[in-house]
Amino acid sequence: MHKDNYRHKGKRQQLVETVKRKGVTDQKVLDAIGKIPRHLFMDSSFEDHAYQDKAFPIAADQTISQPYTVAFQTELLEVSKNDAVLEIGTGSGYQTAVLCELGAKVYSIERQRELYKKTKSFLEKIGYRPKQLSFGDGYKGWPEYAPFDKIIVTAGAPYLPKTLLGQLKVGGKMVIPIGKDVQVMTLFTRKSDTEFDKKEYGDFRFVPLLEDKN
Repeated sequence: MHKDNYRHKGKRQQLVETVKRKGVTDQKVLDAIGKIPRHLFMDSSFEDHAYQDKAFPIAADQTISQPYTVAFQTELLEVSKNDAVLEIGTGSGYQTAVLCELGAKVYSIERQRELYKKTKSFLEKIGYRPKQLSFGDGYKGWPEYAPFDKIIVTAGAPYLPKTLLGQLKVGGKMVIPIGKDVQVMTLFTRKSDTEFDKKEYGDFRFVPLLEDKN
């Protein structure tokens, strides 16, 4: 297992300052970014890039998201301790770890089998324990564990998957990047069984959320 040393810790603090400068103010989110050894989530040959505020390729043509984007999405969710959070797109597990740091009960789905297996064993190794990890189609959500307090989609969705909205508790929030080439970060809050409040937060670029593929 790779180590986490003072140099890494120092670089992480610089990363926290960058994310803060870009407008993230939630202290719990900033603390999580400052604590999680992001370099361990990446191929060791890219270790020097781990604490730059940018996305980076990982296995299966996926990316580890930009720390600012992770922090921004997480801040929008307003995660409380013990919230049941559905994460669509486990990926490297970095966002999963952030949610775990905030005390959430994380249910995460990944549709790339190779990535799912790798991340599952990796998260356990470094001490992050999501409630459930699953290999499957994120568009379908996770009906057995619904409804959720929060839902986070970590890949660009060409359209809004209505199934996911249906798995949100009343009062719950879902953050999802919607769009084909460029995504608009969108926050839905469930007001009642039939009403949702929708807010948009500007453009981001994500790898696409794919359905029914293996």
